[in-house]
Amino acid sequence: MAQRKNAKGSGNSSSSGSGSSSTSAGSSGGSSSPGARRETKHGGHKNGRKGGPSGTSFFTWFMVIALLGVWTSVAVVWFDLVDYEEVLAKAKDFRYNLSEVLQGKLGIYDADGDGDFDVDDAKVLLEGPSGVAKRKTKAKGLKERSTSEPAVPPEEAEPHAEPEEQAPVEAEPQNIEDEAKEQIQSLLHEMVHAEHVSQDYNQDMEEMMSEQENPDASEPVGEDERLHHDTDDVTYQVYEEQVVYEPPENERIEVTEVTVPPEDNPVEVTQVIVEEVSISPVEEQQEVPPGTNRTTEDPEQKAKVKKKKPKLLNKFDKTIKAELDAAEKLRKRGKIEEAVNAFKELVRKYPQSPRARYGKAQCEDDLAEKRRSNEVLRGAIETYQEVASLPDVPADLLKLSLKRRSDRQQFLGHMRGSLLTLQRLVQLFPNDTSLKNDLGVGYLLIGDNDNAKKVYEEVLSVTPNDGFAKVHYGFILKAQNKIAESIPYLKEGIESGDPGTDDGRFYFHLGDAMQRVGNKEAYKWYELGHKRGHFASVWQRSLYNVNGLKAQPWWTPKETGYTELVKSLERNWKLIRDEGLAVMDKAKGLFLPEDENLREKGDWSQFTLWQQGRRNENACKGAPKTCTLLEKFPETTGCRRGQIKYSIMHPGTHVWPHTGPTNCRLRMHLGLVIPKEGCKIRCANETKTWEEGKVLIFDDSFEHEVWQDASSFRLIFIVDVWHPELTPQQRRSLPAI
Repeated sequence: MAQRKNAKGSGNSSSSGSGSSSTSAGSSGGSSSPGARRETKHGGHKNGRKGGPSGTSFFTWFMVIALLGVWTSVAVVWFDLVDYEEVLAKAKDFRYNLSEVLQGKLGIYDADGDGDFDVDDAKVLLEGPSGVAKRKTKAKGLKERSTSEPAVPPEEAEPHAEPEEQAPVEAEPQNIEDEAKEQIQSLLHEMVHAEHVSQDYNQDMEEMMSEQENPDASEPVGEDERLHHDTDDVTYQVYEEQVVYEPPENERIEVTEVTVPPEDNPVEVTQVIVEEVSISPVEEQQEVPPGTNRTTEDPEQKAKVKKKKPKLLNKFDKTIKAELDAAEKLRKRGKIEEAVNAFKELVRKYPQSPRARYGKAQCEDDLAEKRRSNEVLRGAIETYQEVASLPDVPADLLKLSLKRRSDRQQFLGHMRGSLLTLQRLVQLFPNDTSLKNDLGVGYLLIGDNDNAKKVYEEVLSVTPNDGFAKVHYGFILKAQNKIAESIPYLKEGIESGDPGTDDGRFYFHLGDAMQRVGNKEAYKWYELGHKRGHFASVWQRSLYNVNGLKAQPWWTPKETGYTELVKSLERNWKLIRDEGLAVMDKAKGLFLPEDENLREKGDWSQFTLWQQGRRNENACKGAPKTCTLLEKFPETTGCRRGQIKYSIMHPGTHVWPHTGPTNCRLRMHLGLVIPKEGCKIRCANETKTWEEGKVLIFDDSFEHEVWQDASSFRLIFIVDVWHPELTPQQRRSLPAI
């Protein structure tokens, strides 16, 4: 602006005072005095003319500016550029509510009806002529509302936004219009500055309020792997270590006792809950697959619900909002220790403040993640409970506190405590189907499929198009071996695109169910799962993977690098065979039936020596020489994602096409007793047969299928080994399967 004025000034002075300028040029051209030189250097141009304005030019510019001001004022009034009546009315309200203005409480200036003052409202106040009529209408509504009810400041809609600096209340501007303009511009500047904070906050709130949460999502496995939990496994992710108790294949039930801390032991328990785990909870909302059909009854209403800002402050907390914002500002900036101390002080000063205690819980939660400390996380879980026990807790804050408590309990493996928290949530908010969906997952986590089924039946009776409920209900039906019944629920649930449905497990089980009923669409769903990133390929559908490992169905001993192990197995195959046959002859029940629901028909049993890298001492008493032989090869005895076992299959057996759980292992089959005809194994699109004393090696994360149509039993020895491309560090740190 200043540069434009100077440019205009130079041009004006040249034209208005041309006579004096030329005279000056003539005299300065022939003069060599120091004064003349200084004038040329500092005040004139290189052609000798003076650049400074004269007295006449000052007066001329004064008149020009005055005329411009007059015409601008006329234009504003004539074209109705500003609604002065409304601005003055709002400025008057500003003046009468200055103390609230200084605390960021501008609810009475809510122009768009969302309950608070934000950027959109400010734009309404400052917009151009096209919005005058709209602005007047809103102003009328605002005036009517202000006369009929007290000014309602915005709720805790943006507790994470940075609080504006407070000015002394006594320093009240004298000019009301100037005050209004100054405050609005200040607020606009603050809102732009805090935009990234409010966006993060809104995203967090939307995830907590509107989406199905994945309790494990906040703690991905340190190794380069994706954790997709299977039907009946449990993942206990803790900060110090991550232990995964899960089956060798995708249908195994794993029963694990979990120690529940004192805070998870309820005073009143209506039923005894067995600590048996079926599945882990689903992931957070993922990107909805393009082309899927969303079967929502009212998409617009859904969008409105999702964008609804949670109300986290009660009446008392509104009075200390500035202090809460200051503490929250520290937390959002990553100054966790300072934020913890700030919220602790607020809790000390205001022990009945739910928002202060919730902030303390969030800080402890963040600190636990930062320090990788289970002890600190247990403290956060307890603090979330304290929030819920306070009086006058806003409903949204109560829901957030208990949901986060349940999530963190699941993270630590406290499934029973989490279930009780979810039960309380459903009691408090019986009309919230998303909470019932979470409760269903809670039942599945402890192996109570019957109660989970009842929950999802109830949800579907109220909201029959709930995709999350559908996929889980179909999942339960398939686990109950109701294969054909499960297919429409799994299919429609995935097609809904609802949060929590785009999960590899559901694609896996839908395709598997279709294969078992002879539906050729199975591979279309496997292909879709591959495109969505759930499967490495249509053939390789394992869910617990390390990226970048060489992938091929069949391997040679040389390719694995485990040639010494292969030679040892083939050299001692008769010893291994004889010990296996001796165990069979003892008929002491050491061979256990396959219990992973992988057989279409027939008889298939196994005798396990090593499981998850742990030696079974009792089993090794039945095959001591074999166990001694294997101790020399840590690539198999230390493979915590595999087993070493005998496998016997009787005539008339067919094993469904299936995949193993992980790409981190390879599987060796040593032929011990092999009928001449009728036994074969397919991996991907290649079929092979066993030979006595020879080793077959394949990657069981690829689809494989077995037929036993011989006239006598088939006995093989299964030896799992780490994938050769895994590093020593990965072999030590990967969770067991």
